[in-house]
Amino acid sequence: MTGPGRAVQVTLKLFASLGQYLPQELGGHARAGNQLTLELAEDATVQAVIDRFALPRGLVHLVLVNGAYLHPAERAAHRLQEGDALAIWPPIAGG
Repeated sequence: MTGPGRAVQVTLKLFASLGQYLPQELGGHARAGNQLTLELAEDATVQAVIDRFALPRGLVHLVLVNGAYLHPAERAAHRLQEGDALAIWPPIAGG
């Protein structure tokens, strides 16, 4: 169990047009394609990550944590854990 103020490491993956919001490097971790390893406070939520990268609300459509869909109403309360993978997609139009 981690103590107060400890960091957790998670992987953020941004798809399609959201990729432009992912920096090339952050906190000593280099971007690899569309993903970046993040060091977060152990109480960090999904919404805190969305806010940190200034992802436009209208472009944050599909959010998955470890492959499981996270409803928009759950984003502010869902705390990320060590090793989690957070994947975010914008709305996708088909033809």
